Amino acid sequence: LIMAAFVTITFTVGKPLLEFVSDTEKFRLWVETQGFLGRLILIGIMCLQVVVAIIPGEVIEIGAGYVFGSIEGMLLCLAGAAIGSAIIFLFTKKFGIKMVEAFVPRDKINSLEFVRNSKKLNLLTFILFFIPGSPKDIFTYFIGLTSMKLHTFLIISSIARIPSVVSSTVGGNAIGIKDYKFAIIIFVVTAVISILGICIYKLILKKNNSEKPK
Repeated sequence: LIMAAFVTITFTVGKPLLEFVSDTEKFRLWVETQGFLGRLILIGIMCLQVVVAIIPGEVIEIGAGYVFGSIEGMLLCLAGAAIGSAIIFLFTKKFGIKMVEAFVPRDKINSLEFVRNSKKLNLLTFILFFIPGSPKDIFTYFIGLTSMKLHTFLIISSIARIPSVVSSTVGGNAIGIKDYKFAIIIFVVTAVISILGICIYKLILKKNNSEKPK
């Protein structure tokens, strides 16, 4: 039922929102007429993206950079991500692994068991959220299964998200000021770093899961 509701939200709300944000010039003109409300709406869109993990966040972050600039766009995205993460965390604490399995396959959950059982839970959480290209949406659902407190999780994840979010908002801002060459450089560098990050993430999983007692 939860998954069906989220899929419905994705196609009835998320898809139109993404299309709206993707039309950056139209989005910018609309935000300018909304004043502070436009910023609250962007936070809400980012929150929805984190909760409904099917929706890609990069498009929203680029749109935020285009409209609000690198720094303000980053801060608004981080605020939305923190609110969305808190919602997921609290739901996961209440409903447990059944809630997580609605979005994350059991084998993915099992591959992260070393995080839950680690004495370095905070450090590992920071590293996994910090690595570019890592599946942060999966971690967000998983962390609620650990002993970590909500405020600790929000501080760690928000700080660790900064590099990946700011790279998108900087690229979006470059498009906004029509510095297309710089925007291409940012996106290419981000793509390369993300590929390396995915490789590092897989190595971490492989190393830690191979050390599990048999």
